[in-house]
Amino acid sequence: MSETAQQYSQRILGHIEGKDALKSQSVAAKKLERLIKGVPASKLRKRPAPDKWSVGEILAHLADAEIVIAWRVRAILGAPGTPIQAYDQDAWAAVGNYAKRDPRKSIVQFRAMRDANLAFYKSLRPEQWKQSGLHSERGEESIERIAQMIAGHDINHILQMERILAPKK
Repeated sequence: MSETAQQYSQRILGHIEGKDALKSQSVAAKKLERLIKGVPASKLRKRPAPDKWSVGEILAHLADAEIVIAWRVRAILGAPGTPIQAYDQDAWAAVGNYAKRDPRKSIVQFRAMRDANLAFYKSLRPEQWKQSGLHSERGEESIERIAQMIAGHDINHILQMERILAPKK
């Protein structure tokens, strides 16, 4: 049974509870690089189950998600209250050919977008963090909430990749 949008938000935000979202985001690329260092490409492309993404697919997803977040934040700041469309991550994985992407290049893309987004966040005034859009599944989300969600999203996927790459007992 799949989780509701509210359950998803609670689970993702639970990963970042009590932590600084921007600090967490600033170390994510390094964590990803360390996680896959020395791991053969074949292992990074191996799915843990037929219906589960490989580490390489997760990395491609993280890179694309960073583009989505960049757009959402700027759209909200340009037109507060703007509708924020959800997207089908599995459809993006298929059309983006995540299974064939080079996992290390996905990290390079992720880092470039993340660095740009973090620099942008630093330019925001305090009141801008409170501006929000209307997410089609989760409802009203402020820039502050989006920053927390993406930090929790990083942690969620890093934990997932650690499980996939852990030595089998």
